[in-house]
Amino acid sequence: MAHGLDEIKRPIAAELETFERRFRETLRSPVPLMDRITYYIVRRKGKQMRPMFTFFSALACGGITDDTYTAASLIELVHTASLVHDDVVDESYERRGFFSINALWKNKIAVLVGDYFLSRGLAIALETKQYRTLEISSQAVQALAEGELLQIEKARRLDIDEQIYFEVIRQKTASLIAASCAAGAASASEDDATVALMHTFGEKIGIAFQIRDDLFDFGLDEVGKPRGIDIKEKKMTLPLIHALNQASRGERRRMIRTIKKHSDEPERVKEVLSFVRASAGIAYAEAAMQRYRDEAFKLLHELPSSEARTGLEQLVNFVVNRAY
Repeated sequence: MAHGLDEIKRPIAAELETFERRFRETLRSPVPLMDRITYYIVRRKGKQMRPMFTFFSALACGGITDDTYTAASLIELVHTASLVHDDVVDESYERRGFFSINALWKNKIAVLVGDYFLSRGLAIALETKQYRTLEISSQAVQALAEGELLQIEKARRLDIDEQIYFEVIRQKTASLIAASCAAGAASASEDDATVALMHTFGEKIGIAFQIRDDLFDFGLDEVGKPRGIDIKEKKMTLPLIHALNQASRGERRRMIRTIKKHSDEPERVKEVLSFVRASAGIAYAEAAMQRYRDEAFKLLHELPSSEARTGLEQLVNFVVNRAY
């Protein structure tokens, strides 16, 4: 049965409300410009799935504590900083239908705001002596940077194979969801095996999340993400990689040339979209997404049955079935 986010988060709704208030307080700055920008960011928050993963993970692994709020804030600060920096790197002027920070306040300020968010995360972890959570989040930041650089390096020649693709998304997308789950578990339990299990669980969900995002590029319905945007940005996604692997040498060469030299031409982008849709690439990616979801469920079922475990299951299904 499909569940909406409001229904899924009901068991932790009060905690999320408290978290949002604490998160806003964490961002307060004596610098008026910084306060103005952080207010703009907080008002345009997304679905907040990462804090949900953190709170449900804590609840499933022993119970929500005061440390859980700090862990959720730290991960959200890292996530927000990465989005602000990504928009600068990608020269993107829109985020979730609103102007990005670099569009409104230019690149220099956007970079400084991202740095401020990262430093606030470090500060609250040190103030509360949450060294374990700090270690988890620091590893995620390192993975984010390495994943971005790996993608940039490979995108120049469009020679990303499946192995590289999965490594990129493990670092760029899955690392933060893995950190959300591990930090939540660490805030409730001192058992290293439980924290490691939740980290692996989150990593698998993060990979499934990114594959779902990839599939939106080839959908027929209008969603929040414009169709063909990954091709325009010369990103090699799983449906495209598989379609190219199954194509004849000549067709593969022609498609790669189109992506390299004509990705700014709408008709040529449509040509690539049609090529992938006509192949088994979409079905292949959907099967991979479901496989990662099933592997995550298997790990989750190592925890005792509880309302929190059910909440995590529903959240996972939301991730892989979402319309955007």
